[in-house]
Amino acid sequence: MAYIILNKSNFFNNLDVIAKKTKSKDKIALVLKDNAYGHGVLEVASMAQEYGIKRAVVQSNKEAKRIEKYFEYILVLADFPEIASNKIRYTINDINAIEKFPSGTNVELKVDTGMHRNGINITELEIALERIKKQNLRLEAVFTHHGSADEVTDRFTKQNETFEKVQLEVTNLGHSDLRFHSCNSAALFRTQNFDEDMARIGIAAYGCLDLPSSLASVVLKPVLSVYADAISSRELQKGESVGYGATFVADKNCVVSNYDFGYGDGFLRVCSSNYTSPKGLELVGRISMDNSSFISSEENILIFDDAREIAKSAKTISYEVLTSLKSDLKREII
Repeated sequence: MAYIILNKSNFFNNLDVIAKKTKSKDKIALVLKDNAYGHGVLEVASMAQEYGIKRAVVQSNKEAKRIEKYFEYILVLADFPEIASNKIRYTINDINAIEKFPSGTNVELKVDTGMHRNGINITELEIALERIKKQNLRLEAVFTHHGSADEVTDRFTKQNETFEKVQLEVTNLGHSDLRFHSCNSAALFRTQNFDEDMARIGIAAYGCLDLPSSLASVVLKPVLSVYADAISSRELQKGESVGYGATFVADKNCVVSNYDFGYGDGFLRVCSSNYTSPKGLELVGRISMDNSSFISSEENILIFDDAREIAKSAKTISYEVLTSLKSDLKREII
């Protein structure tokens, strides 16, 4: 079966770069949702613990439970607790959800500053704070999420301005002791002088942040590489085809090998006949469920080592490439 290599030195390099921006590694909250962006949640959690990261962000209660022993603080973005936990915090995404949290739950209030996805409206702040108190929830922080920090628009600036108003109003309502945070990876590297209580960092830690050069210049190193082993090899004659639908026809004699990495493993089918490996090997024919074919006689090949590059072939983003990788692929840290 195909396998994944995780480069710990690259991961630590990225965390060094991020810690320089946040001015402390203690302000890094590492986003580990969706199997740590396909890298393997337990593998990344163990490396993060070794580096000294104490905070993590996940999507669900199930994910939080898996990594609980690795971190002092865990923020769950979209789930409800079974019982209150001193270590795990839960996000309030909607004012009507406040009553769903058990008394004593540690919570953080998300405010919609312009993305219009999750979070209460800024006009609901006072009533939300009242309901939180009535429900006997332990409010620790107020935060928001940027929807356009990686794009050349003024929405990033407008959201920052709105969040500043949120902080002022919350403070004026008697909650000056709360933490505030808004930065994701792109927002952190667009911020000139970071002064929030923490930054929620995902794609930058994995080395695949992709920003227009006009917004920021940052050198990060991809952490994940995918390798595959040959299942079979044959000499293809000129005029012969490979794979379903005979979409590739050889224009000369060549050696084609079939490797154990297909769309069932997370190799996006849209890359078929439109991808060349980092070592210059041409993918030929359609990617099938468990196989892909390259013009190669190698026993083992590197499929990709930078999700941003393969994302170009798929006309998508590195996030989709990485999170498509199946959890049962073997992951090894080097």
